[in-house]
Amino acid sequence: MNEQQRQECHELARKVRIHCLKMVHKGKSGHIGSMLSMADILPVLYTRILNVDPKEPKKADRDRFILSKGHGGAALLATLAELGYFPLEWLNEYYCDNGKLSGHISHHIPGVEFSTGSLGHGLPVACGMAMAAKQSGKKHRIFCMSSDGDLNEGSSWEAIMLAGQHHWDNLVMLVDYNRLQALGKSRDIIDLESLKEKLEIFGWAVREADGHDQAAVYESLRDLPLRDSQPSAVIYHTVKGKGVSFMENEYKWHYGGLTDELLAQALKEVEEAK
Repeated sequence: MNEQQRQECHELARKVRIHCLKMVHKGKSGHIGSMLSMADILPVLYTRILNVDPKEPKKADRDRFILSKGHGGAALLATLAELGYFPLEWLNEYYCDNGKLSGHISHHIPGVEFSTGSLGHGLPVACGMAMAAKQSGKKHRIFCMSSDGDLNEGSSWEAIMLAGQHHWDNLVMLVDYNRLQALGKSRDIIDLESLKEKLEIFGWAVREADGHDQAAVYESLRDLPLRDSQPSAVIYHTVKGKGVSFMENEYKWHYGGLTDELLAQALKEVEEAK
């Protein structure tokens, strides 16, 4: 990325964080830590990597993106709104009675490919999309974002084995690897290490990158597939709650809600991060 593109991605990430904080506060919901950990990845993905068009969200040759960690959906919704998939005003109705936007993402929203929430569903569906594209001779790619908790699910590992077995090199898994989940540190619940070697054993080409260095995110996805005839995985080392000092690396912000005072403090930190 050149400097202008880097600045544009940084500003979009900052706006996504601000939207997420306000959305969670107004909707009295949780999962803010999970949203903030991927807030630097989505702007690069949507503006520099994916073949998508907000004016034609269902175009046939578009790349597909599935957010398997659907509880962090507000970050995706904020990204889509900022890019023009739907009006920004819809974000004010997130998780509110009769609002357009639910707590977990829904395929009824423009730009959302698949409804997710229960963990372990996204990658199996992405595999089905990858297989269908291969069988139909289509050239679009399928991206799926997973996470520590998502990779606790057996269905995720069945999908990982299946994709490696069948060499679906049109499939890309992005792992938001913040090493925390709902009730504590991942290593104390189900230790995924060494994740890179595990994925490689199942036939994936794997790369690791800093998920908060947007230039590194871009470089990790610039040339895909990472290796011919293998599905690609990029493990992004991230920080849960990134951008808000009192949330960073604190698993309680998987569910924790924001008071008016904490919202003001968090917004001040993010707004000053120019």
